[in-house]
Amino acid sequence: MGLVTKDDGWRIPDELWERMEPLLPPRKPHPLGCHNPRVPDRQAMNAILFVLRTGCQWNALNATGICSSSSAHRRFVEWTEAGVFQAFWREGLLAYDALKGLDWSWLAMDGAMTKAPLAGSKKPGPNPTDRGKQGAKRSLLTDGAGLPLSVVIAGANRHDLKLARSTLAAIGVPRPVPTPEQPQGLCLDKGYDYDEVRDLAKAFQFTAHIRARGEEAEAIKKEAGFKARRWVVERTHSWLNRFRRILIRWEKRTDTYLAMLHLACGIITWRATGLLG
Repeated sequence: MGLVTKDDGWRIPDELWERMEPLLPPRKPHPLGCHNPRVPDRQAMNAILFVLRTGCQWNALNATGICSSSSAHRRFVEWTEAGVFQAFWREGLLAYDALKGLDWSWLAMDGAMTKAPLAGSKKPGPNPTDRGKQGAKRSLLTDGAGLPLSVVIAGANRHDLKLARSTLAAIGVPRPVPTPEQPQGLCLDKGYDYDEVRDLAKAFQFTAHIRARGEEAEAIKKEAGFKARRWVVERTHSWLNRFRRILIRWEKRTDTYLAMLHLACGIITWRATGLLG
């Protein structure tokens, strides 16, 4: 498929590959000392990205000419277990912080539900908004500009407030200590309007900003064009849904589903750095 100098959204551009390649684990030696030529790592990553973007089945890769499905999936599992995709996302956050600075002044957290039709999937649950069908929930935390800082998954029937602690604890980059002069706000919707969440925010040294039930509706009526600060996390959920493999959870394994989320978050973050041309 050739090299890509710019980010076309379907293949790994040169600038991005330069940052991904050093994170890949060394090649494992073949037990017999001989084997068929190994599919190039970049070609396998392009195949993984194709699955992430289109949501196609792994076996559909055989018709694309990018890479065989068995090679792509084998490499995906290998890199998932090595933590490549999470490290890729973390490196993007660190690069963004060095170039532009993460906005810790107004963080936002929210959950989103997706379908999970494979009943054998781990951590699924009946979706209360989809007639009790199997579903998954992802809880996402972003900085003030909407950069994803952490994500955790659970069943669709898991309440947002029950995922708040694990989401805050999953922040994978150094966080500055809040001060009275520079507090760190945590913007939440009415689904988090519980004392348990306020106590949790205090424990993590966040200043909770939670819209009580009905309060936001009144604000919208009184102020034309009112937009809550947490709109950035809803926008990031929308960005994630453009990666069709995430829109519906097909992975049975928890770690591979998280790996798809980490890769998508990493791409979003690295694009925000402006280093991809």
